[in-house]
Amino acid sequence: MIDKSFVTTMARYNRWQNQSLYGAAGGLTDAARRQDRGAFFGSIHGTFCHLLWADRMWLSRFADMPRPTVPGSESARMIEAWDELVAERRATDDVIGDWAGGLSSDWLAGDLTWVSGISRRELTRPRALLVMHFFNHQTHHRGQIHAMLTGAGAKPDDTDLMLIDLHG
Repeated sequence: MIDKSFVTTMARYNRWQNQSLYGAAGGLTDAARRQDRGAFFGSIHGTFCHLLWADRMWLSRFADMPRPTVPGSESARMIEAWDELVAERRATDDVIGDWAGGLSSDWLAGDLTWVSGISRRELTRPRALLVMHFFNHQTHHRGQIHAMLTGAGAKPDDTDLMLIDLHG
């Protein structure tokens, strides 16, 4: 279904896009980042927090990263300070890159069993499918953030995957 090359490419894409979006958001005031813009998680800041929360939740299943300390219902308020959020995003992107670089075909070919907070039951799914979901979820919420940033007058980079530096 997918291989290590796909995962490492998506990890680089994740980092590149986060650098772009956080850079653009850094040019806004804190009030503008926290303004409710009608997105599911309300604001740019809240959506960034949710995305970081979800990445860490999946990494707790994939790579033994500690689970977030707040429940999913509080994910949009996980980190209040902008500078701390930026630093935690960078650190998590480092973990994602390291995890992707260390994957094996055998790991990707296996299944993962976990208790889903959304369905409130134990689920077992192919790891490859869950890894695709992990990256798709990032792309979904970064698209929301990109739209909110653009609406706020910020200028994030293009989001096209084909523009990523494949050798960097």
